[in-house]
Amino acid sequence: MAWLLLVLAGLCEVIGVAGMGRLAVKRDALAWILLLGGFSTSLSLLGEAMRSISMGTAYAIWTGIGSAGGAIVGMVFYGESRRVKRLLFLGMVIAAAIGLKWLE
Repeated sequence: MAWLLLVLAGLCEVIGVAGMGRLAVKRDALAWILLLGGFSTSLSLLGEAMRSISMGTAYAIWTGIGSAGGAIVGMVFYGESRRVKRLLFLGMVIAAAIGLKWLE
């Protein structure tokens, strides 16, 4: 259950990042809802997951999901670069998160 909460926390982090991106383009209520709702839910779920998962592993995976997800949101919705090197390094972030889970 803790791992599910951690993944959901990471996905909520991505929602918060999407809200930041939207806020930079358009200051509306939806941007604030995404930003505040995403980040506050993310932190709450992260805290719950850390009751069972070590802090270092939970935080690394949470930030990995948030970083990779934020970069993907930027590529899909905001026209950010999709160069092969960038995708390679995103894959490395994801591989590192999987490696941390595997080694736990």
